Amino acid sequence: MPETLFALDRRNYQDCQRLFRGDRDQEYYSGDFWIDDARQMTVRAQKSEIGPYAIIVTRAATVQHFRRQQRHIREDATDLSILWFVRKGVLCFSNHLGRQEVGPGEALITRSTNPFLVEIRTEDHAGGATSEVLHVTVPTHLLRDHVVREISSSLFIDSSWTEVSIARNILTDVFENDHDVSFKSRLILVEAAIEVIGHVGRRLQSEVPARQTIAEQRLDQVLRFIEVHLCDPNLSTAMVSEGCNLSPRYVSSLLRTTGSTCTEFIWRRRLEHARNWLMQTEAREVAVHEIAYGVGFKSPAHFSRMFKRVFGVNASECRAASREADKAARMKN
Repeated sequence: MPETLFALDRRNYQDCQRLFRGDRDQEYYSGDFWIDDARQMTVRAQKSEIGPYAIIVTRAATVQHFRRQQRHIREDATDLSILWFVRKGVLCFSNHLGRQEVGPGEALITRSTNPFLVEIRTEDHAGGATSEVLHVTVPTHLLRDHVVREISSSLFIDSSWTEVSIARNILTDVFENDHDVSFKSRLILVEAAIEVIGHVGRRLQSEVPARQTIAEQRLDQVLRFIEVHLCDPNLSTAMVSEGCNLSPRYVSSLLRTTGSTCTEFIWRRRLEHARNWLMQTEAREVAVHEIAYGVGFKSPAHFSRMFKRVFGVNASECRAASREADKAARMKN
């Protein structure tokens, strides 16, 4: 059976930064790892090693975050590429080039030599809100044998490519039968799966991508900055302007294309995040005022007024309605 790389729950989740790279602190590469403090809080990662490769399957009942910054890259220059296969949930990958959401049946190749942020969200299933992701760590110098051009940042592969499910199934079989199949056979199968994904990558790399306009690129830059700094209570048009090196007038003009001003957009995103947080937790776990501060509001009273104005109920009523809905669903099942 595959070995447990790490297992987190409510008892030890605050130690996740120390635990996520395994007992030897050798898996992946350095970065900041944390999970959401939610009603259900379990994350379990299992690993199967095959020569220089590792297949890791992570199952979680809470949202996971991983961030690699320039300081991590300076301290740990490990050059790994990761082949991500999403089974359940959504993987959100953000870097200086934009944001990509990867859903079930899709795949993504990322690389450790550029800063990025990964968020793995849960989705509702019969057994509750969960995510499940299979990923393979590949030394980048070995991945070059399977692709045409250098993947400097990331490469997304959608579910229309049948090769994605074929490669995922191969890797799943190797992972689940790691003691029943010889090492040589497992190595051949893993490298065959990587070659299949590399073949898709070569075809994608040969296609000419649609070019974004300058305005579209700038809007992506602004939206990314807002998302990263959303919970900073000082976030404002001026802060976005300075952070993106754009004039405040231009930032406002870009945001108007979304149908709202910069300030309205920030408040809306904060309120959406707050509502999700409320619906995932109970009052004894996280108080409403803590959620207000946690999403960037400076005043719980201001938060309460805006929450009711937007959603038609106050925060406590929203949480109570969510509890009743969960209870009704459990009774039905």
